[in-house]
Amino acid sequence: MESKTKFFLTAPQQQYAEAQRSGLPVTCMSYRIGKGPRLLRAAMPSLPRGGLMGITLDSEAEDGDPGSLCNDIFRECTARAFRGILCDFPPDQRLLPHEIVRQLGANCTRYGMSLYITEPYGTYTSKASVLISSALSGGSLQTRLEEAIHKFGAGHIALLVEPVREDFFLPSPTGQGQRLKVGELTALMDQLDPSTFFSGELCAHYFTYMSKESGAHFVLYDDAGSIHKKIQLAVSLGITDVFLPYHEVKADLFRLISQ
Repeated sequence: MESKTKFFLTAPQQQYAEAQRSGLPVTCMSYRIGKGPRLLRAAMPSLPRGGLMGITLDSEAEDGDPGSLCNDIFRECTARAFRGILCDFPPDQRLLPHEIVRQLGANCTRYGMSLYITEPYGTYTSKASVLISSALSGGSLQTRLEEAIHKFGAGHIALLVEPVREDFFLPSPTGQGQRLKVGELTALMDQLDPSTFFSGELCAHYFTYMSKESGAHFVLYDDAGSIHKKIQLAVSLGITDVFLPYHEVKADLFRLISQ
């Protein structure tokens, strides 16, 4: 892996301290925007320090002046020595998240901090990197990344690794499968002992099986090898920032970042 690749971890408050011991920058996903709007922090055994602040958005968050909220965010960043902010906002028609993204973009540039935002907000500021998920159930990951690069620029894209484990009924007109836990996937494979294949387009493994109750199934899943291929593909296209979910990859973490 090229040395210029920058790896970041995301971790909930329960695993934040453990993730920090990896030596990689950790995004502390313990902050949310609630009513007011106000910045709220989940209870933690110890206060976070360093890495990035990860912020989610409550559905109850009210539209209002985001100026004081953004000031609170930067005060917390200063107090906790955060070097950047990740806004994990879902698509939202309200003005509040769009204004937050705009103001954070301007202020992060002023303070020399990084800002990462989800794709629906990519056009609201040119001062951020847009998170593009590695998870696909159809199409081509390379095409997906190339389209994002064309739209936002390679220097404004970060790969968000989201390991896929899904069981699809066939045919699957919606492209939505049933999410499998690690143990469920392992148990299913132990039961079926299936022939597995690798999709170069999706950069993921898959197998099929038949059920007497529900008919034909298609199972798509990632392992350390396929995640590594996704990272390699992103880096080959000029994407250098990669976010890894600590709870999903911790067993293979050093393998993923050292190759």
